[in-house]
Amino acid sequence: MVGTEETRLVVLRGNSASGKSSVAAGIREKFGRGLALVSQDNLRRIVLRERDRPGAANIGLIDTVARYALDAGYHVVVEGILYADRYGEMLAQLRADHCGPTHAYYLHVPFEQTLARHATKPIANEVGEPQLRDWYRELDLLPGGIETVIGADSTLNETVDRIMLDTGLAGLPALEH
Repeated sequence: MVGTEETRLVVLRGNSASGKSSVAAGIREKFGRGLALVSQDNLRRIVLRERDRPGAANIGLIDTVARYALDAGYHVVVEGILYADRYGEMLAQLRADHCGPTHAYYLHVPFEQTLARHATKPIANEVGEPQLRDWYRELDLLPGGIETVIGADSTLNETVDRIMLDTGLAGLPALEH
């Protein structure tokens, strides 16, 4: 078992440029101290400098960091593309082991909108349309209907507010970490 009955685990998934990192940052900003962000991009690309592939080391590292933070009393937001076929088993076990409420969200943005959003990112010159098309998976949902799908028509503030309310984070005090 991991965490406590009070800790919240939030999983944010979706394709590239769907708004996962912005939503995670918005949740942290609204909540304050005591909420850990476990970002797939940071752990995979920065810490390990690893490609996303089945069985890669970042999968276990994401799991370990999330568990450590939950056990330390932090609420945790795990965010990333987190393909269902590569990360689904780890996320299912983390969810099963978590003592508190767990909520999962899939941010769904159509491919054409993904392209437009990607054009505004710092890596836009490094990663083009063919690569994005290769990465894109339409509604790559985890099995069991455990994710709430949030569409592109939801603004950043609406999405953050919804997740804060759904998870109960809106009613909890920031922690003294």
